[in-house]
Amino acid sequence: MLRLALTLCLLSAPSMARENYALLIGASDYPSLDQKYWLKGPANDVRLVERYLTTEAPVPFAPADVIVLADGVDGAGAPTLAGIRAGFADLTRRVQPGDFVYLHFSGHGSQAPALHPEAELDGLDELFMPSDIGPWEDSVGTVQNALVDDEIGALIDGLRAKGADVWAVFDSCHSGTVTRGVMEEDVRLRQVPPDALGIPAEAMEVATRALPDPRAGGEAPFDDAAKPGMGSFVAFFAAQTTEVTPEKNLPKGQPGRMPQGVFTWSLFEVLAEYPQATYGQIGQEVLRKYATKKLAQTTPMFEGDLDRVAFSGTPGARVAQWTAEVGEDGFSIPAGSLHGLAVGEVLAVMGTAADADADALGYVTLTAVDTFSAQGVAVQGDRPLPEKLPKGVLLRRIGADLDFTLTVALPPDAPALQAALADLKVAAGPRLVFVPAGQEADLQLAVLPDSPRPDAIWVLPGTGLAGDLAGVPSVSTGDKDAAELGAVLADTLGTMARAINLQKLGAAVGPGSLDVEVKLLTGPNKTDLTEVQPATVPRLVPNDQVHILAQNNMDQPVDVNVLYIGADYSISHWFSGRLQPGDKLKKGLFKIGDAVLGDERMIVVVTPAKPQSPVENLAFLAQDSLDTTRGFGGSRLSAALAEAGFGQTTRSAAALDEDDGGPQPGIIELELRTVKGE
Repeated sequence: MLRLALTLCLLSAPSMARENYALLIGASDYPSLDQKYWLKGPANDVRLVERYLTTEAPVPFAPADVIVLADGVDGAGAPTLAGIRAGFADLTRRVQPGDFVYLHFSGHGSQAPALHPEAELDGLDELFMPSDIGPWEDSVGTVQNALVDDEIGALIDGLRAKGADVWAVFDSCHSGTVTRGVMEEDVRLRQVPPDALGIPAEAMEVATRALPDPRAGGEAPFDDAAKPGMGSFVAFFAAQTTEVTPEKNLPKGQPGRMPQGVFTWSLFEVLAEYPQATYGQIGQEVLRKYATKKLAQTTPMFEGDLDRVAFSGTPGARVAQWTAEVGEDGFSIPAGSLHGLAVGEVLAVMGTAADADADALGYVTLTAVDTFSAQGVAVQGDRPLPEKLPKGVLLRRIGADLDFTLTVALPPDAPALQAALADLKVAAGPRLVFVPAGQEADLQLAVLPDSPRPDAIWVLPGTGLAGDLAGVPSVSTGDKDAAELGAVLADTLGTMARAINLQKLGAAVGPGSLDVEVKLLTGPNKTDLTEVQPATVPRLVPNDQVHILAQNNMDQPVDVNVLYIGADYSISHWFSGRLQPGDKLKKGLFKIGDAVLGDERMIVVVTPAKPQSPVENLAFLAQDSLDTTRGFGGSRLSAALAEAGFGQTTRSAAALDEDDGGPQPGIIELELRTVKGE
């Protein structure tokens, strides 16, 4: 009892006498650079973050305590180097021990030869670019007015030295290469190449040196090590130091969408749904969104004390219901597209927050949705709303319907594909929907004349951007007639769609309510394994091993299946088995090969086992057996998985919401990145 009382005191203490501050920086216009490098999204990022902090955050942010430096935002200061330094100086004067500071950087990033190369693993400094960025000065070896990672670290340490906890979010990129296969006007990269700043190529070559271990990847822009007496620190980065990150019109498919940083939008989508999660849980959700929505081919990084609750707050559950205002025109709630709502969605009207779904008073269809609010009208059906509603009614999200269709944008000029289009549509079936070039889509087909295969049809992400073309699917056209091209391209897209849908379903189901611990272990051999920490993406080289560790903490058996989605969209089934109560599983799964390298994902499916039932085996999801295994039985989850694999029934994932009173199944997703060895 004493231990519990002490814990409660520690949890409640920070909220009694603390202040919450924020510094939001958004640099869009760069007068010293060619206008092709100007951005549109940082101002919108800052508006989004400011509104969230001052209206929805789980801890209170007074508007006067939120400093905004952004061009294009009314009343904001200029995001110049001097302005940023002054903003930090103001916060450093004001914060006290136990206070919390949120920092947000949206704008361009770049790299330059390090002023202190001995302190940089790759010999380069990471730069955030204020709006008054200047050119490279060869005489002193610096970029005018650049905010260098070392200075950012010192500014943050100044806040932490006062005892403040700091969360810093960087929606910018530093390096990397990208192929723009489809010219989309709404997609811009938050990266300025060093040569655009006048940095000589030879200076970059001299500065750069090979990483000692390819598993190490890039660096975080500054050291996050804690020192005695300093506040805690967490940093979220939109991209590794060797990657680029985009901005595009978001939310996808919604009227009124506007340019936003993909990372900022994804992060605040998670916060809107799960505001009292730990930083590690938030990072995992962001990674899941990236994997399922294919918004960017980037791997965000999450550093620091990821076990702490966001905003130094207290833990809480996901938010799936909101208090409604009821008027003559219907219902309105303080939740919108940022919370995942869309026009046409049906919400249940609940008398109290604790009522079960079955006790719904009626239902409301959403008729208008913007970023932070939505309006709806009552559904006139089998359960009409009572004439008089109790005070404080809520609207609750119900159902788990998933759209397993995949939209594919056609290239603007591809005669071979046009000739094969009719055959392609027949072979692809109804779940692949083709739209004209330039429309929003999950995938973009493109012809890349400067690529290694200029005659091929390349399959790019929805942004039209790709990194190394070696990992991008393509189908040659010169050696195929129309029927052959249609068949092969349909098979390629179908294979990709099945892998994408498996990830979609994993994101919708989540870990579930089963008390089963699952950990991923990686390393060069079975005697040298390291546990993968939450929200981290391990980098694995060929011949590295992957092991799984699972423990059933429940008083009933569960079935465990392990699947692996490769960078080539293959799906492998590595294990199926039953864990009795208290059982542990430690199993080596596979070694990393060198045929295809890139972003890969482990899918662990855990389902309650029924008495006397056979072990649930999801091997039918392997790509080479999807077309032949249709007569399986099993749980509702396996039925939904079959539908994700383009089964021809009319089932949907909504069946997962049927509650039989027992624990619900879960899908745990773990991301990996495979890279070349030394």
